[in-house]
Amino acid sequence: MPLLPTALVLTTLLAPSPARFSWPLPPPHPVVRAFLAPLSPFGPGHRGADLAAALGSPVLAAGDGVVVYAGAVAARTLVSLQHANGLRTTYEPVTPTVAAGRPVRRGDVIGHLQEGHCPSPCLHWGVRRGDEYLDPLRLVMWGRVRLLPLNATGPPRGS
Repeated sequence: MPLLPTALVLTTLLAPSPARFSWPLPPPHPVVRAFLAPLSPFGPGHRGADLAAALGSPVLAAGDGVVVYAGAVAARTLVSLQHANGLRTTYEPVTPTVAAGRPVRRGDVIGHLQEGHCPSPCLHWGVRRGDEYLDPLRLVMWGRVRLLPLNATGPPRGS
């Protein structure tokens, strides 16, 4: 099997397709609390990212999918979408404008932001594949990729 250039492999493995997912809120997108993966299935962590927004802001489907849940869970209201690629995104606290079973397209309004757990209004946006929680910001942000030689013996030139 031929080897692919390192840059191509890293770009393919690390970068999400910008056409598949977008931000779940209109701009700007200030992150007030970042994702922190739990070390165990029931361990502490922050299983999503909190994005600041005004109360009543439209909450948008980050990608094409089907609404699998829209309603109350304990003391909060949320919307959860299943995407064709095996990802499930969740948005809370949201007053839903969609119902379970409805297909949605990226950018469709799925609800409006309501008061929740943050000191100031924010959307908690989560994503998981199966039982594994993932950083939702990886769906919309391109990380900086830095390539170094495999046989580096010291710091790269210019460092």
